[in-house]
Amino acid sequence: MYTATLDAPIEFLKGVGASRADLLKKELGISTYGDMLTFYPFRYIDRTRFYKINELNPDLPLVQLVGRITGKETIGEKHKKRIVAKFTDETGTIELVWFQSLKWVDDNVQRGKVYIAFGKPTLFNNTFSISHPDLENYPRPATVTGNLTLQPIYNSTEKLKKRFLDSKGIQKLQRLLIETHLREVPETLPAYILEKYRLAGRREALLNIHFPDNPSALQHAERRLKFEELFFIQLMLLNSKQVRTLKFKGVLFNSVGARVNTFYKDILPFALTNAQKRVIKEIRMDTQRGIQMNRLVQGDVGSGKTVVALMSMLLSNDNGYQACMMAPTEILARQHYASLVELLGDQLVKVDILTGSTPKKKREALHAGLEDGSIDILVGTHALIEDKVKFKNLGLVVIDEQHRFGVEQRAKLWRKNTIPPHILVMTATPIPRTLAMTVYGDLDVSMIDELPVGRKPIVTKHLFEGQRMRMFGFMKEEISKGRQVYIVYPLIKESEKLDLLHLEAGIEQMRYQFPLPDFQISIVHGQMPNVDKQFEMQRFIKGESQIMVATTVIEVGVNVPNASVMVIENAERFGLSQLHQLRGRVGRGAEQSFCILMSGQKLSKEGKLRLDTMVKTTNGFEISEIDLQLRGPGDLAGTQQSGVLDLKLADLVKDQVILQEARNMVKDIFEEDPMLELPRNSLLSAFLRRKNQGISFDKIS
Repeated sequence: MYTATLDAPIEFLKGVGASRADLLKKELGISTYGDMLTFYPFRYIDRTRFYKINELNPDLPLVQLVGRITGKETIGEKHKKRIVAKFTDETGTIELVWFQSLKWVDDNVQRGKVYIAFGKPTLFNNTFSISHPDLENYPRPATVTGNLTLQPIYNSTEKLKKRFLDSKGIQKLQRLLIETHLREVPETLPAYILEKYRLAGRREALLNIHFPDNPSALQHAERRLKFEELFFIQLMLLNSKQVRTLKFKGVLFNSVGARVNTFYKDILPFALTNAQKRVIKEIRMDTQRGIQMNRLVQGDVGSGKTVVALMSMLLSNDNGYQACMMAPTEILARQHYASLVELLGDQLVKVDILTGSTPKKKREALHAGLEDGSIDILVGTHALIEDKVKFKNLGLVVIDEQHRFGVEQRAKLWRKNTIPPHILVMTATPIPRTLAMTVYGDLDVSMIDELPVGRKPIVTKHLFEGQRMRMFGFMKEEISKGRQVYIVYPLIKESEKLDLLHLEAGIEQMRYQFPLPDFQISIVHGQMPNVDKQFEMQRFIKGESQIMVATTVIEVGVNVPNASVMVIENAERFGLSQLHQLRGRVGRGAEQSFCILMSGQKLSKEGKLRLDTMVKTTNGFEISEIDLQLRGPGDLAGTQQSGVLDLKLADLVKDQVILQEARNMVKDIFEEDPMLELPRNSLLSAFLRRKNQGISFDKIS
């Protein structure tokens, strides 16, 4: 049923009103009582410790003292006016100073009375003072909502603070809400789950997250609410997977035919790694089950995902179905197309490409070829999802770098066949295990965790600006051996103009160090027309230029085995994942390759850790775990766009154990009760019904 009170607009809470409610919604996304209750403190101040005045030092953040007001005077005139009170305990005296609300202080702060003072101590002329301290009567009275031994601190904004909704103002609203409406909060987890994991009830958890009596109560509240967040994410993901399994039949790829066998035995120019063989076997088994495959293939840069995708598409062709491969950018789509053509030649199947820049006449021929079945494999960008693009019989869709596509875009591809095609998702961005369990929790995951035989690990060095001439000397050495070099500049402050100026300064330096006619330089950046980009890239690919100076447009999609050096300028400005992707542009041939990270002398602690990590390891999965710790889940793998990880309390780095417990619990529930029909799972089926109708979490009872 509907819990009307928790759905009540926040403006009806005493002390809020229409204008404050509007501000709370705009600034913090708080619209209802339920939203307010789940707006949690981001930290707590321990009010259990009382300092003596002689223990104070200016490095202490916030202190709590018990003492008596022994004197009070008003000093100064007009805007310099202030009230200074002497505050004394048995070990000494400090000053309490107020610059605002002077009338209130004059009327309410009494000489001779004992108070608890709380604030930041400052030392000036050998005297400690606290400006605008919190003052409470001593002893502190007990309250219904905890005695504030652990004081909650809430995020606020400048606009809210002007309307007296700083942390303390929000705390007052939370207290009022809990005192008047906590009893109406419904339980959302079945009793058997609470019992199994010894979790607090929801009301108790909400009380103790806002106003904990002690650290133990806070810990129990956090555990309960974190479990709840992660549990319901897993419930949605695994339910989605289950519904798809039950609802969507899959085309059957019963036989491995002539195309796969011929390619594997006669055309493939290298041996597959054991990891590639394992993943192909998993795909083969998926496509024989009669249900739609939804598999994620994770593989580090250069691990051979394209060959796995090609063999899967040939399997589709062998069974009478077409296949398509969708990439997020035209550069990457063209790179995939070139790789497939290079591997296949004009044998076995007809491969074609469709992008936004495909001419109209060519498009018409493409559309006809797709509809009559003469095109077996189509590579493309978002152009593939246009309504005009119709397949005769689409059996497999390969999506590269899925996180760059929206859910609706992907769904359009599913609808291009009567029976939804199998879905194979590829990513070269290694995803930490915990993130894969949440963002891709509804997919089966395969990992290609081996590099092809003969590939040498890339040697990575970190050089400072003062070592630039050494870097130029090394570049010249490699070019003299017939090798090629990338030099990549970052986007600075997301400004194309600044980026371009920075890039141009770098090009001037390059031309001075590497003059014509001995050296040719290709230049590629985001502001160039596609045709110019393609021209410059082709020059580099053909070996007509030795150096490519670029922005991050080459992060994915450029495969030049002869390029052996990647120089990344201002490397400290890049995230770990991006550095790893850029490094993966080299090391694609049999020769030893190098990555040089150039940085300024001054590095932040995080910047140093990122560069040290790159020097230490080439393992993308190790790098992804460190990246998760540094950046948090919201910035990785497009999770903000996907909307999956709307976590208010749980942390995927710190709460891996809780996540695993939650996922295991959901798996057990679906094994026992796939349709959630048992009475004890009624809360869970109600949650999914409400979610499907777009009704918020706190309206479930």
